[in-house]
Amino acid sequence: MADAGSERKTYITPEGAKKLQDELHHLWNVERRKVTQEVSDAAAQGDRSENAEYIYGKKRLREIDRRVHFLRKHLEEITVVRTGDIADQNRIYFGAWVTLEDEGGDEHRYRLVGADEIDARQGLISIQSPMGRVLVGREEGDEVTVKRPSGSAVYTVTGISYPSP
Repeated sequence: MADAGSERKTYITPEGAKKLQDELHHLWNVERRKVTQEVSDAAAQGDRSENAEYIYGKKRLREIDRRVHFLRKHLEEITVVRTGDIADQNRIYFGAWVTLEDEGGDEHRYRLVGADEIDARQGLISIQSPMGRVLVGREEGDEVTVKRPSGSAVYTVTGISYPSP
């Protein structure tokens, strides 16, 4: 069994934490209330054993309750990283937007985020991904090599920025 000091922290940006809090609020205050009313209405119709609305509603309530439980626990455990607190903003750390140039001269822009925030279409990549791991601590002008299933790729760091607090 691992001791408490060896557990890996889960980091998230303020935007990511707000998104999780908004989801929790919506599930608890909107969705759950709506489904509870639907289950109550379905139960009033009589025989519950053959009432699809009642059976589905109860199942949906269990799903909502599981997600609410997960979000409450998860929000207590995550560490919100405010990029304004990063002392050396000339290096790449969690929350940084990074502009890279590949060997063909094409530019790519990514933000290093936590696992809860990954969205490749928006350029949000995990700090634990192969790309994220090689970028941490680098600065403008550094070359990085990323090992991919299709082979290695070399990029040059051409820009680093952090969102305003």
